[in-house]
Amino acid sequence: MLFRSNSKAQQRTEIDADNIPQHIAIIMDGNGRWAKKRALPRVAGHREGMKAIEKVVRRASDLGVKALTLYAFSTENWKRPKTEVEFIMKLPSQFLDTYLPGLIENNVTITTIGDFDSLPEFTKEAVIKAIDRTKDNDGLVLNLALNYGSRKEIIDAVKSISELVKDEKLDIHDINEELFDQHLYTHNLEDPDLLIRTSGEQRLSNYLLWQLAYAEFYFTDKYWPEFGEEALDEAIIEYQHRKRRFGGL
Repeated sequence: MLFRSNSKAQQRTEIDADNIPQHIAIIMDGNGRWAKKRALPRVAGHREGMKAIEKVVRRASDLGVKALTLYAFSTENWKRPKTEVEFIMKLPSQFLDTYLPGLIENNVTITTIGDFDSLPEFTKEAVIKAIDRTKDNDGLVLNLALNYGSRKEIIDAVKSISELVKDEKLDIHDINEELFDQHLYTHNLEDPDLLIRTSGEQRLSNYLLWQLAYAEFYFTDKYWPEFGEEALDEAIIEYQHRKRRFGGL
């Protein structure tokens, strides 16, 4: 089965439905630069970025992607100007107020990873409500990385495993990759097949460092507010041209 892409930029415009990345991770970068390019305040870029999320989620769901993990706010983003941080913290509520009915209709399940307890109460309330409203859905998992940092995640996993060893509930020789996976925030998800980063930057920025070990990386110069259905199609078509070897031949 083939999906027809609307993209005019690719010579091959058909997506192979039998080779869809099951888990896509996205670093949604460039909201501020998109706004600056248009002489708008940075917050206008974040607002426009919400529309891009809705488009990408809908298209990913239609294509049969099982999980979409979006880097919504990193542990380092607290260093940004206070007014911008306050605005970003309101975005989950605004996004969900606008798009939650459509997400429910499309059978999307909402989850989150990161240091959730340190978020403002109004942010947590909106996300908890969305998680509860979508908990019985069994379609695409929209996993929001909020106040997330991969190094902290790995340290938290080490602490958790260390406690088990200290309490003699785990033998140190039984620690392996599979066990470590189970102590990560993403323990309910398969590792991403594809990482997408927008805005032309080519780095991981403390994002899913363990989980992305064998993912395919796709970088685009498009700013996140410019990234929509066609751009996602292009990324998936590029992914389908790759030969994944997982360290083998």
